[in-house]
Amino acid sequence: MGTNGSATRAAILAAGQEEFLKNGFSGASLRRIAACAGVTTGAFYGCFASKAALFDALVGEHAAACMAQFKAAQAQFAALLPEQQFDNLGKISGDCMDWMLDYVYAHPEAFKLIICCAQGTQYDRFIHEMVEIEVQSTHDFMQVLRGLGKDVPNVDPKLEHILVSGMFSAFFELVQHDMPKEQAVEYVRELRAFYTAGWLKIMGL
Repeated sequence: MGTNGSATRAAILAAGQEEFLKNGFSGASLRRIAACAGVTTGAFYGCFASKAALFDALVGEHAAACMAQFKAAQAQFAALLPEQQFDNLGKISGDCMDWMLDYVYAHPEAFKLIICCAQGTQYDRFIHEMVEIEVQSTHDFMQVLRGLGKDVPNVDPKLEHILVSGMFSAFFELVQHDMPKEQAVEYVRELRAFYTAGWLKIMGL
C-alpha cells in the first residue's frame, strides 16, 4: 500500500474509532465514517471489506492477545500437580489479572470498543467466553481438591456462573467507567481478595 493508501487507511481507522465509540457498532454509519475520514465509500471499500472488518482492525489484535494470555494462565495452572494447584490458588490467576490490567490501560480505546460498543460483532461474547473458560477451570479445580481428600460441596451451576460472571463484569467495569489506573490497581486488588475469600468459603476450605 502506497503512502496515500496508508494515509487513507489511517484516516478511516481514526474516523471509525470515533464513530464506534460514539454510536456503538450497531448504530455506526459507514457513510459517516467515510465522510469523517474525508474519503468516498469506494475508497472505504478499497481498505476494508465491511464495517465489521473495520471494527476487527481496531480491536482484533488486542482481543486476541488478552484472550491468549488468559487461556495460557488457565493452562499453566492446570498443568501443576494437584498439591501445587492448592498451594498456588490465586497466584497464577492474580498475575494474569494484573497483566490484563496493564494491557487494557495500554490500549484503552480498543477495550472501550470491545466492552462497550461491540454488540452485533463477534466480540460481543468476549467476556462471556472468559466466563465459560473460568467456570470449566473451577469445575476442574474442585475435582482436584476432591482427589486430595478435600470435602468440597457441589456448587449450584447457576450460582457458579453468576459468581464467575460477576467477577469478570466487575473487572471490566474499570473500562466502562474510565477509571484512573492508580484507582483501578487498588480496585482489582480488593476484587481479587473478595472473590478469593468468597470461593474459599463456598468450597469449605
